[in-house]
Amino acid sequence: MITIEQLISQIEQRQPVLNKAELNAAQLSQTLEGVGGLNDAASKQLSFLADPHYISSLKSSHAGAVLVTEQYREQVPSTTLALVVATPYLAYASGSQLFAPQLSKQGIHPTAVIAESAVIAANVTIGPFCVIGEHVHIGANSFLDSHVVVGDRTHIGADSVLKSQVVVGHDCIIGDYVRLHAGVSIGAEGFGFAPTRDPSSSGWERIAQLGRVIIGNHVRIGSNTCIDRGAIDDTVIGHHVIIDNLVQVAHNVRIGDGTAIAAQTGIAGSTTIGKRCIIGGAVGITGHIEIADDVTLSGMTMVTKSIKTAGSYSSGTAAMPTAKWRRAAVRFRQLGNG
Repeated sequence: MITIEQLISQIEQRQPVLNKAELNAAQLSQTLEGVGGLNDAASKQLSFLADPHYISSLKSSHAGAVLVTEQYREQVPSTTLALVVATPYLAYASGSQLFAPQLSKQGIHPTAVIAESAVIAANVTIGPFCVIGEHVHIGANSFLDSHVVVGDRTHIGADSVLKSQVVVGHDCIIGDYVRLHAGVSIGAEGFGFAPTRDPSSSGWERIAQLGRVIIGNHVRIGSNTCIDRGAIDDTVIGHHVIIDNLVQVAHNVRIGDGTAIAAQTGIAGSTTIGKRCIIGGAVGITGHIEIADDVTLSGMTMVTKSIKTAGSYSSGTAAMPTAKWRRAAVRFRQLGNG
């Protein structure tokens, strides 16, 4: 159970609650048990209005408390407590964390295999069947779920969470407050090979990948995403980067602070992506290019050359009936022959 006072304290880490001074002691001690949409929320749940299209739902909501802007404050039902903020969606994001299940801190499980040279800071949880290599350092309050593998000489910062089946290769650096979800691979070999005279008979010559992966603070990486180590230089993920599930980040890629990358994106080697970029789902980015700060790439965009100016970029065609698409494709080819 979360009190309104606790909720306000959490929200105000990001933005003020504008009507806090108007709330009395009884309202501040009111408790909530979860979150819900405006239509479905019960009297013990928190809701929010971020889109004015849902104003009709606000008027009939049974939520215990609702996050709204000043503009819609008067339309909150009398039975619902209004919490006035500048950005309700951001306030909801902050408040939602109070209702999430808490990690079960249980110390070091007896089945974990930990090298004697590893340094484990205070209040670290290491779950069943984890393997921690030589000279690893794990920062205070970090949580490793079951079956996590951490390679030799890797450093994991404080207050980080590694979920089941995460593998972090040798010599990598993971910052503070990092969340690696199930199946993430950090520091696997990059895809580096030199062709022999005839790869069909004598194969490809493997290039040893000698760089590291360096991940900044407050980074979130989704399930089954792979971030390869550098071939010579390091692969670098900046602070406050968020990466969705099933993303491939190749060797020597550099991603700037505050960038967000959606699922099934593939980024080829030695590409540099700037700060605060938004990369949609299933985007493909070729190697050895640079993308400027504040670039948005819509879903399924194919980037084949550097982008030097901030803005929104798209490629591909939207879905249409197959017969129309075939005619359009013919015309597109004809334009290329002009």
